[in-house]
Amino acid sequence: MRVITGIARGRRLKELPGLETRPTTDKVKESVFNIIQFDVEGRRALDLFAGTGQMGIEALSRGAEHCTFVDVRREAAVVVRENLAHTRLDGSAQVVQGDYLAFLTGCREKFDLVFLDPPYGTGLLEKALETIAKIDIVTGNGIIVCESTADSVLPALPAPYEMGREYRYGKIKITLYRRAV
Repeated sequence: MRVITGIARGRRLKELPGLETRPTTDKVKESVFNIIQFDVEGRRALDLFAGTGQMGIEALSRGAEHCTFVDVRREAAVVVRENLAHTRLDGSAQVVQGDYLAFLTGCREKFDLVFLDPPYGTGLLEKALETIAKIDIVTGNGIIVCESTADSVLPALPAPYEMGREYRYGKIKITLYRRAV
């Protein structure tokens, strides 16, 4: 697992031990950033269910202004901090070790770009989407990037959110939501 491009290009990232974390493959990550390439620079990002932090770190490397990383596991927060220090992107980041729902309901800021990649089949993705739409933490023209299994059916969100395209990569599906102005 490495940073694909930008100021931290080529840097290898630490992974969490065990099978609890399923990092996004470099192929899928590169595809995601090709899709949203014009929506990253100067933006504020949220990497919810951060794991190793690779999606937010890739966004920072490509010019995102700031990224907040959230993961409930202490060991994940430690790895994210180590990866940020290794890539020298820690000055543009905040790492929160805590529950995603507590973070969202207490959130007092808005984000231009949100990455959602919780453990598959747990209902966490649907609950996070519902909560994000309810408390409306995405800026106008902001994007939510969801990773799920290819056979997952994700919910429609109330206006001003709309589901965009879905992209399939083998057993993985990327779904984009956009918030209208």
